[in-house]
Amino acid sequence: HKWLNDLIGHLSHTPILVPYHGWRISHRTHHKNTANIDNDESWYPVTESQYKEMPLAQKIVRYYVFLLAYPLYLFKRSPNKEGSHFLPSSSLFKPSEKWDIITSTILLIGMVGLLGFLTYQWGWMWLLKYYAAPYIVFVIWLDLVTFLHHTEPELPWYRGEDWTFLKGAISSIDRNYGLINHIHHDIGTHVAHHIFLNIPHYNLLKATQAIKPVMGEYFHKSEEPIWKSLWNSSISCHFVADTGSKVYYTSQNKLAKG
Repeated sequence: HKWLNDLIGHLSHTPILVPYHGWRISHRTHHKNTANIDNDESWYPVTESQYKEMPLAQKIVRYYVFLLAYPLYLFKRSPNKEGSHFLPSSSLFKPSEKWDIITSTILLIGMVGLLGFLTYQWGWMWLLKYYAAPYIVFVIWLDLVTFLHHTEPELPWYRGEDWTFLKGAISSIDRNYGLINHIHHDIGTHVAHHIFLNIPHYNLLKATQAIKPVMGEYFHKSEEPIWKSLWNSSISCHFVADTGSKVYYTSQNKLAKG
């Protein structure tokens, strides 16, 4: 039932200042174009030339404080892509989606107004302790998992006709988040999550076990501690080559040594 999905979507997204329809549509774009350098929407790589021309402030956000980048992405999207999750005029959306976007934006403005009223009633310390601090934890967690599932030196990215949906879907990696795995609907089983777009979260573990023997070497999984994977990917994955239909991340350090 679309109306029920939308209702639950608004109830769960608006309190954390995420426009439900805007995020729903951009995340759908990500799933339909995973690992496509030109059309992916989530943590896609910049090219070497783009990296060299990137302003310092943008580099700092993307490569050093990227675990806090999500709110900025909602307002401005990612490098070299214009648009906002809050405006129906954004290139993210079709004209037919105009009122969905307006609805989500109005609800989010209402949430900001509610937070303002509660802050007026109970003070800034209330806002910091009971909303801002948990919100920052949420942002860091979301950026962490989305970054790690698509940022790994061994994962290929594609251009042009060399990209297909299946190639892109399997160009993600499973991670082990320990005790948090089950709390967050087994999000670490990310390969199956991308191959089967409509799979319920409670079937992800079974689906993962079923596809592993079929995929063989094409199934990517890391058993590294999360902190180590985060460090390795952040220092190893800066950009991809300007040319080539199948490319991999490299870093400024490797380029200098080469």
